[in-house]
Amino acid sequence: MIFELPDTTTQAISKTLSRLRESGTQVTTGRVLTLIVVTDSESDVAAITQSTNEASREHPSRVIILVVGDKTAETKVDAEVRIGGDAGASEMIIIHLNGPVADKLQYVVTPLLLPDTPIVAWWPGESPKDPAQDPIGRIAQRRITDALYDRDDALEDRVENYHPGDTDMTWARLTQWRGLVASALDHPPHSEISSVRLTGASGSTSVDLAAGWLSRRLNVPVIREATDAPTVPTDEFGTPLLAIQRLEIVRTTGSIVITIQDAHTVRVEMPESGNPPSLVAIGRRSEADCLAEELRHMDPDLGYQHALSGLSNVKMETV
Repeated sequence: MIFELPDTTTQAISKTLSRLRESGTQVTTGRVLTLIVVTDSESDVAAITQSTNEASREHPSRVIILVVGDKTAETKVDAEVRIGGDAGASEMIIIHLNGPVADKLQYVVTPLLLPDTPIVAWWPGESPKDPAQDPIGRIAQRRITDALYDRDDALEDRVENYHPGDTDMTWARLTQWRGLVASALDHPPHSEISSVRLTGASGSTSVDLAAGWLSRRLNVPVIREATDAPTVPTDEFGTPLLAIQRLEIVRTTGSIVITIQDAHTVRVEMPESGNPPSLVAIGRRSEADCLAEELRHMDPDLGYQHALSGLSNVKMETV
């Protein structure tokens, strides 16, 4: 169900939520967190809404989507309250803000926060330079950015301004790949690792974070080869591929080589194990999958922090 509230106020939105709760239309039990999404009117709000809908099946929550419009216009607030099938397993409030009120987002959301539940902030597009110092970021236990759709220097900002509780969707997109690498390293013989070479698109933050992670975890020289491939490469059918084209982990007895085979498969070669190359199913994860993963824990993401700190030791080369 969708309830339209044109030219409204936060007080009117709160009253609508209370009325729905009292009438039994709104089910608030089981909400585990409040998710605040900050975006702008130029973004694909429908896609963002769909991602939160899907993620909410695992994490029922109150979702507040703040859509910032023209800050120079007259103050105007339009809202939608969605419950039931239109909001997944959550209750969703979509608020379009124009005028000076668009610079006061913390005052807009405060009356709508669920009591005694964690708060997570997500910027699916451009994010603050220092999310933890942003007014919305200050009230959140977790702050999720997405360097893939952010400014070109966003990853540099994340390194410079990291605070416990920060994380990035780019890091979640690497989860399956990181698991594959860890699994390959677990296979005997466990000979000493001397260096790592990672190849991928020059503009890919996924490749950068993967290089930082390997540098910090393995404590060996890591070379990050930058190619002129698209930041989000695709196969001949337009299906997105992993941005990491090739990984070579050099050991004293041979190398582990992991390469992209197609949109859903990677090739793993471990000659030192005596086994033939194997194909492993893996693919690019959806926004909903990555968001759901990031909502599973409220504690600091140490893996992401280590990946950021390891970037300073990565040597960059251009192919």
